[in-house]
Amino acid sequence: MQPELQMSAQTSELALSTNKVLRNTYMLLGLSMVPTVIGAMIGVTMNFSFMAQSPILGFIVMLAVMFGLFWGISKNKDNGLGVALMLALTFFMGLMLGPILQVALHFRNGAQLVGIAAGGTGVIFFALATIATVTKKDFGFMGKFLFIGLILLIVASLANMFFQIPMMQLTISAIAVLIFSGFILFDVSRVVTGGETNYIMATLAIYLDIYNLFVNLLQLLMALSGERD
Repeated sequence: MQPELQMSAQTSELALSTNKVLRNTYMLLGLSMVPTVIGAMIGVTMNFSFMAQSPILGFIVMLAVMFGLFWGISKNKDNGLGVALMLALTFFMGLMLGPILQVALHFRNGAQLVGIAAGGTGVIFFALATIATVTKKDFGFMGKFLFIGLILLIVASLANMFFQIPMMQLTISAIAVLIFSGFILFDVSRVVTGGETNYIMATLAIYLDIYNLFVNLLQLLMALSGERD
């Protein structure tokens, strides 16, 4: 009986640890939305003409800041500085929503489109997070397919920066919604099954899934339902 009791205790300890990581992840994820909203409100009022004049340079600068913060978060994932850097990243990501929000708000129904995109993102996230949490199924098998899809998506997005084909952008956004929805299921599942034991890194992964889902959902709505003056 002793080995069975020991195994039961280990299983119970693992479940408590996993629940703690999941709880802390959701708490930090909720907190991260505050600087995102503040950043977005500031971003809407900013002048991003430099990015319009040189989109590739702007994209490179944005990536440099993002990856710098990613590196800092990864290096400090076990201390309070990691949380501070995570919140700094979410503020920056909120600022970077400025250009697309400015475009959206130029539509007559722009505020409605932003609201629908935010609401749709929330519904998709809660539905997929619930599936991953309740079923406790390991969706790790999706990782390879999602990673390949993400690489192809990045290549297509970079190519379209040169070609500027509206239909191609619409297709990219539609595929991106599917890919980042899959990543939500994958990343929440990793926490639930114990594949990710650091709540800061878990939050970072899920936050980026939600962020990209919102951006691409908004782009789809603008293309399909935007009402120009």
